[in-house]
Amino acid sequence: QVQLVESGGDSVQAGGSLRLSCEISGNIRSRAFMAWFRQAPGKEREGVATMNIAGQFITYVESVKGRFTISQDNSNRHLYLQMNSLNPEDTATYYCAADNAFYGLNDGYKYWGQGTQVTVSS
Repeated sequence: QVQLVESGGDSVQAGGSLRLSCEISGNIRSRAFMAWFRQAPGKEREGVATMNIAGQFITYVESVKGRFTISQDNSNRHLYLQMNSLNPEDTATYYCAADNAFYGLNDGYKYWGQGTQVTVSS
């Protein structure tokens, strides 16, 4: 079993930055894949960024390329999403996800956090 707990969500002005964190606990394998998703009100959940636990296979959705950066710490127990140049379209609940199988930006992941809210005002 794997537990994921997100933090770092906040309300910011357009153009601002936030760093989301996801604390990972439990039995995660050395070849696990992790990702950040988001869901805005009335919209489907969208994959934002993904990587494997070794720091490979990094992929971003087109709308965040050049603005968001996914990373992890050396312990492989914290996943991060650095978000720069935020705009109102980035407003959503952001979720951390993990699985031992590869899903990329598709939402087939087995393990999910509870989400953290990001609100960007113009």
